[in-house]
Amino acid sequence: MMKKTKEVSFNYRRRNFRINVNVCNNIQKIIGLMFKTKENADSLLFDFKKPVNMKIHSMFVFFPFIAIWLDRKNKVIGLKKISPFKISLTPKRPFIRLIEIPINQKYAKIVKLLFSRR
Repeated sequence: MMKKTKEVSFNYRRRNFRINVNVCNNIQKIIGLMFKTKENADSLLFDFKKPVNMKIHSMFVFFPFIAIWLDRKNKVIGLKKISPFKISLTPKRPFIRLIEIPINQKYAKIVKLLFSRR
């Protein structure tokens, strides 16, 4: 199966971020980062047709990752470091996109920038 990739940009703390993500189909939205190895995991984009307020979990995800919830205009409405094996996490507001960024060597630079203070 061929991976569909896309570049997503968003602003956070007065910085512009651009990240290449794998776009998830319906089955991939169910699996997400589960059962992946830390160093081989890629960032994922969950794109919905309309705003949703669904919970996410990190069961069977064996490493921490960053969840970024975006609105229709790619405005960040939530950002959180997620630890492995959390049963349920709910964003504060409905979202239309969710980016999951594994905390690994591949994404070390963007993770550091997301959590650095100016």
